[in-house]
Amino acid sequence: MAKLFFNYSTMNAGKSTVLLQASHNYRENGMNTLLLTADLDDRAGEGRIASRIGIAEAAETFGAGDDLFALIAERHTTEAQACIFVDEAQFLEPEQVWQLARVVDDLNLPVLCYGLRVDFRGELFPGSAALLALADEMREVRTICRCGRKATMVIRQGPDGQPMRDGDQIQIGGNETYVSLCRRHWREAMGERKAGI
Repeated sequence: MAKLFFNYSTMNAGKSTVLLQASHNYRENGMNTLLLTADLDDRAGEGRIASRIGIAEAAETFGAGDDLFALIAERHTTEAQACIFVDEAQFLEPEQVWQLARVVDDLNLPVLCYGLRVDFRGELFPGSAALLALADEMREVRTICRCGRKATMVIRQGPDGQPMRDGDQIQIGGNETYVSLCRRHWREAMGERKAGI
């Protein structure tokens, strides 16, 4: 039975690596996979999913207003797909998450989404909120804070290296901009608790 999966984490947890490995496993067994990624994030080049450890794969891009059900149904008609993989799922619109749920329900195709759960302010992305509501299964891809605890939050650093408290929810950046932290150290960095308490 096909399911809608949401694999979530903070920055630098290896979500794209896990996605690319899972797709490789399908393809190694002679099954087709369709990879999708947000057109907002072209750090690895347009239409590419890339991992910090150096592996990458071509992908279809999605943007605001795209009908993902129609895209996937057409592709599945011309070339049977075994699984759909979505990177940068936090950038999905809620309607697109419903479209992915229809892919699972109506086309009987598993859809595995990978993305951030919360932004640097500790707020859900709209796509992530919809996935938390609609996913059949959720899995956390874990990474650690500098203290060794599980990181569940992320800060965005400004040009001065200090944590930003305001700004646009979406800003494409990498290791130099974002730092994954446990909630305690996120609160400390954001000035919501005193150091050492």
